[in-house]
Amino acid sequence: MFEQLGLIGCGLMGGSFALALKRAGLVKRVVGYSKSPSTTDRARQMGVIDVEAPSALLAVAGADIVLLAVPVSATEASLKAIRHLVTPNMLIMDVGSTKADVVQAARSALGDKVGPFVPAHPITGREVAGVEHSDADLYVGRQVILTPIERTLTLQIKQAEEVWKALGCRVTSMSPESHDEAFAAVSHLPHLLAFAFINGLAGQTQAENFFSLAGPGFRDFSRIAASDSKIWRDILLANRQDVLAQSELFRQALTQLEQLIRTGNRQGLEDLITLASATRSHWRMGAQRSKGHH
Repeated sequence: MFEQLGLIGCGLMGGSFALALKRAGLVKRVVGYSKSPSTTDRARQMGVIDVEAPSALLAVAGADIVLLAVPVSATEASLKAIRHLVTPNMLIMDVGSTKADVVQAARSALGDKVGPFVPAHPITGREVAGVEHSDADLYVGRQVILTPIERTLTLQIKQAEEVWKALGCRVTSMSPESHDEAFAAVSHLPHLLAFAFINGLAGQTQAENFFSLAGPGFRDFSRIAASDSKIWRDILLANRQDVLAQSELFRQALTQLEQLIRTGNRQGLEDLITLASATRSHWRMGAQRSKGHH
């Protein structure tokens, strides 16, 4: 049970965390800070936070748990702003979708005070941003990946695991680098492809006509293209090396399929579609990785 959550960033992720923590009876008071005063005001009206703080530093004053729910590019500035009040017995976490850059920002901003910081990535979200969409159920049944570094304190890692489990999450740990490599493949690349696909369609003279005829296949394939542009700009740039490596592998796979179509190779085309279909059929979200693949 925590006395006070210091919430830095009162958007969808931060707001939902505060609501979930309150509902689970894990926190007595939530003090929130947001760059935009209207957001913080709205968060208070909704009961997401109890007190508005005029700065990130004051949101952390007296807090024993702190959540950074800001764009990954704002991590370093946010941690610098609170550094003065960081103590060895508070738990500090983030919810960023990339981790190597967040860890780098934490080392740089906190220096020898980096111990209480546990980098976290809850695999959840919505296409809609903003505190008004906050939902205490956002994290239920989701996977959360922790990427502690050698200086992260053991007590805080344990606390972080317990908090997310209490919110109904499955918790996994891995290195920041392994995390970024994996998410480039299964999250960042699909978003990149969805953005490119929609823009490629939208640029055609027939676009309006095409969109009006689109059905469930289009809906399922393109859903993530409606994501927040600033968040995804940051993610793609923060993880550019891994994203571009995955994009290159995708390009090779696409070229292979194009070649089979071009040459009318029925069997080759069918084989590759069968392979993709079987692979996707066997996939289950959040299925446990087999032991030994860490």
